[in-house]
Amino acid sequence: MNIHVRLLSYGSKIFTYSVPEEWQKSIAHGVLVQVPLKQNIVAAVVEKIALDSQKYNFELKPIVSVFPFPSDEKYFSFVGKVASYYQIDQLFLLRRLQSFLTEQENSLIHDSVHHPLEEKEVTFTQEQEKVFNFISPYVKEQKHDVFLLHGVTGSGKTEIYKKLVEDAIALEKAVMLLFPEVTLALRFQKIFSQAFQAIPVIGFHSVSTAKQKKILWQYLLEKKPVIIIGVHLPVLLPISHLGLIIVDEEHDHGYQEKKHPKINSKDMAILKASLLGIPIVLGSATPSLSSLWNIEKKGWKFLQMKQRYSGTFPEIKIVSLQQQEKRTYGWIHDELYHAIKDRLMKKEQVIIFLNRRGYSFFVQCSCSFVFECHQCSVSLTLHQDNFLLCHYCGFKQLLPYQCPSCKQYEDQFIKKGVGTQQIVTILEKFFPQARIERADLDTTSKKRTWAHTVEDMYTGDIDILVGTQSITKGYHFPKVTLVGVLWADLNLHFPIYNASENTLQQLIQVAGRAGRQSDESLVVIQAFDQHPIFNFLDEINYLDFYAYEIENRKALLYPPCGHIAEVEFRCEDENVLEKEGYFVAEFFKNNAQEKKFEVEVLGPVPALVNRVKKVYFKKIILKSLSRQQLLSLFYQARQLKLVSSLAFTMDPIA
Repeated sequence: MNIHVRLLSYGSKIFTYSVPEEWQKSIAHGVLVQVPLKQNIVAAVVEKIALDSQKYNFELKPIVSVFPFPSDEKYFSFVGKVASYYQIDQLFLLRRLQSFLTEQENSLIHDSVHHPLEEKEVTFTQEQEKVFNFISPYVKEQKHDVFLLHGVTGSGKTEIYKKLVEDAIALEKAVMLLFPEVTLALRFQKIFSQAFQAIPVIGFHSVSTAKQKKILWQYLLEKKPVIIIGVHLPVLLPISHLGLIIVDEEHDHGYQEKKHPKINSKDMAILKASLLGIPIVLGSATPSLSSLWNIEKKGWKFLQMKQRYSGTFPEIKIVSLQQQEKRTYGWIHDELYHAIKDRLMKKEQVIIFLNRRGYSFFVQCSCSFVFECHQCSVSLTLHQDNFLLCHYCGFKQLLPYQCPSCKQYEDQFIKKGVGTQQIVTILEKFFPQARIERADLDTTSKKRTWAHTVEDMYTGDIDILVGTQSITKGYHFPKVTLVGVLWADLNLHFPIYNASENTLQQLIQVAGRAGRQSDESLVVIQAFDQHPIFNFLDEINYLDFYAYEIENRKALLYPPCGHIAEVEFRCEDENVLEKEGYFVAEFFKNNAQEKKFEVEVLGPVPALVNRVKKVYFKKIILKSLSRQQLLSLFYQARQLKLVSSLAFTMDPIA
């Protein structure tokens, strides 16, 4: 028997190998094998079995082995649907398993089993009991449905997750838990390791070790119960005995990968649960509008918890940054300053939220010259120690003493805006005795450093934590009784269709860090302008925002009421990009008209950041009520011979 294969690491070229008799019964389309290539052994996927009559004028090398693969009958159907939806090659998805294919052990390793620390017995509230009793039969009977759990911050969603996981483990099933960032996944890995005695809790994410991956793969091969925790990667695993999927903070755009293809792990988890016929639970204090829409349109099950398990909801005060007389302390409004002082005296913790890292947004000379990145179409952000940094390509330089344009000296430079680093400096000046730490991409990207910061918040070794969106996620800091939002309307006018939704979710989530074990907590929200979303800051009535915002989406056919496809062009030659952008836009219009598709073609326009590392970007937006029409149009465009590369994202959320 001979087979045609595609190598996972070497593009799409087809290679042919022979198959020794002992492995011939295991060969089929999609099976993974290991084959010799020059001096190496590499992984490949079987494309098809060669015709017996086919002759070769060279000697075929035999495959080295058939790679042991979990018997997930639905796996290649799942991979095919994901590849079609994102208009990518299936091989791209299979490459995610490369770490498993190159490092294997044959025996099961047991040292991943965690033994619990002593935990307090948890008694469910009536709301928790009701939610658990509704979902549990679906787990025990392995019936598919999608459950959207809208539980206010601090309502005890994690305890429900634990009990549902127990039900699945009792059936000897595997369980998948997804979280929107690695640090949160690490935190919950620890929580679930403490809660389960004889069951391994294994993280599968960017900081997982090769040993952990080997252990996990072996459990999947042997269909042994295991709890898998991660962000993007777990959904791409073949798991034939998966019994339950839980997606926490389901609204978070961290589930959409930042680079193309922008695969949304939550959406793929929903698809996986559907194909396997198992229940999936989506939990959030601020559910996405698309999930709320699907309750009505797809019949998803909706469950609510409106009470906190302990503590009370914080008092929320909105203060205006336009009132100069009440800004004695600059970016810290008088109201917030006195609140911080009060909480520090009481030995309580404070969170300060600003969705902008760095020291200042940008530096401008009085002659109007702005320091910009020479590779990217963005201004350089001023950081401490007088360094200018590009947040896209990482370019870094010292702030010059003179303006490159007019030669004026540094005292003529104007530092615009404010960033997390500058806020730390300001707070250190006003509260010199306080222990202050920062949590933004500069710090949280160092996963283990950020994990230590989170731990220090839990133990009370930090007084004030200044951060960006990382601190809005599902962390439970018991001693936090004050949250200050420095510039609440900063991102409201960002040019994306869901700016209001993203901003309100961030505000409610960060406010929800306060008062989780306290009856007296406060949230001070600073803003320049009043905006309608400030009427919906009471998280108990979050659904009122859905009713308000969905009318705007319907009028403009924005998701979830309609669909948009973002087509991104990239090329090092700006003139070629310009020409091909207009060519493809006309192609879309003509093709849609010919097929009688109802598709609106917008653009091409420069991307929000239209140059990164000397590569230029343009975008075309396609709008339609039909996803299939959008997929069809882009599939046709992929066949065009272009210098520019194309990338496709359906219904982007960030």
